[in-house]
Amino acid sequence: MLPLIVDTDTGSDDAVALLLAAASGLADVRAVTTVAGNVPLATATRNALISLETAGRPEIPVHEGCASPMTRPLSTAQHVHGQDGMGDLGLPDPLRAAEREHAVDVLLTAPRHLPGELTLVTLGPLTNLAAALLRDRDLLSRYRHVYCMAGAADLWGNVSATAEFNVWADPEAARVVLQAATPDQVTWIGWDVSRRDAVMTPADQLRLEQLGTPMATFAHRVNRTVAEWARDVTGLSGYDLPDPVAMAVALRPELAVERERAYVDVALGDETRGQLIIDRRRSAPAPNLTLVRRVDETAFKQLLFDTCEGPR
Repeated sequence: MLPLIVDTDTGSDDAVALLLAAASGLADVRAVTTVAGNVPLATATRNALISLETAGRPEIPVHEGCASPMTRPLSTAQHVHGQDGMGDLGLPDPLRAAEREHAVDVLLTAPRHLPGELTLVTLGPLTNLAAALLRDRDLLSRYRHVYCMAGAADLWGNVSATAEFNVWADPEAARVVLQAATPDQVTWIGWDVSRRDAVMTPADQLRLEQLGTPMATFAHRVNRTVAEWARDVTGLSGYDLPDPVAMAVALRPELAVERERAYVDVALGDETRGQLIIDRRRSAPAPNLTLVRRVDETAFKQLLFDTCEGPR
């Protein structure tokens, strides 16, 4: 199984991604680190603990990280995921608490114990990873690979006209990561992939509900407010799952059926905050990132259904 660390700002779709990581049988999750983003830090940590309990893996340690972006005030997405980040379902408190060790210290020390073996998957703003990189410029090379749910390579945004939330929430952190990245080390799976290949249509939602297992019920119910937002704001034919599809690519890289190596930067100015700047000219600097552009939708959803169904 893939040794894995997950960095998350646990909103409702992050919760489903944690189910995939913890319960699919494809990964050995060594730690979960949390960051402020979809919700404030304490809420993200609570939701990560709840998600791991739902997956039957309450022993996986959870570590709190950065409570705000590098230079900006915190902007959450609670209008999308609910005030509690989980569809405002009134979920009971988790049985366990977070560990004392800070998330940034975990990101720094874990790959030193297992050099070149750990895969890191980030599902929220890149604040924790950027903070770690400021202390260890070569950190990315210490991981087997780093997958990030980040950006919108087609410039079709979900928080603004052209920006995806995770990059928009802390664009300075995203730039730190991009400046340290190489396409062999770092892959970004953006909201463009989720919008095309990870939308849970009404038929998909019904199938998930009909599984009737605790994980399936949880995965569908926590996305209740996301479904309303998707209908009213992005116009999708259901709720989309950006973090689960990013996790699926990390667990099964063959699910990515179209990739692009490119030089990528991020806009910091107010009008285009968080927009990816992708230079595809022949005179562009050398690529620093691999962008996943399309995913096998059928195979991704089957992985989700199989995981939520549980052991057979």
